[in-house]
Amino acid sequence: MNYLQHDKHEGLRQMVTSTVHKAVPLSTNYTEGQTLRSCVEKALQTYFAQLDGQNTTDLYDLVLSEVEAPLFATVMEYVKGNQSKASELLGLNRGTLRKKLKQYNLL
Repeated sequence: MNYLQHDKHEGLRQMVTSTVHKAVPLSTNYTEGQTLRSCVEKALQTYFAQLDGQNTTDLYDLVLSEVEAPLFATVMEYVKGNQSKASELLGLNRGTLRKKLKQYNLL
């Protein structure tokens, strides 16, 4: 990945992270009616507008990792580290959950 692509990915990473924090009703900054989907759509639209015609790659993996990491961290906190409860809550088998927890350094 060249420097410019890394810089653009970092911009999207920050937008998605900010968007997720704004969309999830965990603080008083939450705007009722604002969905995670609409926030991600807006972040992606802004990202594409900032690309200004430049190529980018690995967008799917980038967005997925930016959403999955806080999802798994928050779920594990909610279930107090109980992987069986987390896998049930997420609808994943324990093996997949453990793989994802390792991937995001949550184990």
